[in-house]
Amino acid sequence: MSSTHARRLSHARRQARRVAMQALYQWQMTGYEPKDILLQYREDPELDKADKDYFRELFLGVTDEAVDLDELLSGHMDRGAAELDPVERAILRVAAFELKERMDIPYRVVINEAVELTRKFGATEAHKFVNGVLDKLGRQLRGPEAG
Repeated sequence: MSSTHARRLSHARRQARRVAMQALYQWQMTGYEPKDILLQYREDPELDKADKDYFRELFLGVTDEAVDLDELLSGHMDRGAAELDPVERAILRVAAFELKERMDIPYRVVINEAVELTRKFGATEAHKFVNGVLDKLGRQLRGPEAG
């Protein structure tokens, strides 16, 4: 893979994570069916710059596995997922899904992407909390790689 292609893929995946986080936020706040939210996002211009297949995988994967992902995360937090800010909960769920299901994406990339999303959309110091939780979860799920 050429470096130009790798950068393009990296940017498209970053955008997919961002749009997935926004769609998950909407899902968490409204309770709408995931398929209905996906239909709304088909028209979103932000998705034009994203890896659409990856967006779909993240969004549907997280909505399908939300209870299991929250359970994984809760072992590394001092509160339940329901008590988290909805933006941070969406970001943590995306990252937990990637750590659990996408072994092709390096542990550090998953954490860095989540921290960057949190810096941009989360509360002022929330990125430190997200980093700490995901570092512990990464060690649990990806022991040798995270070591």
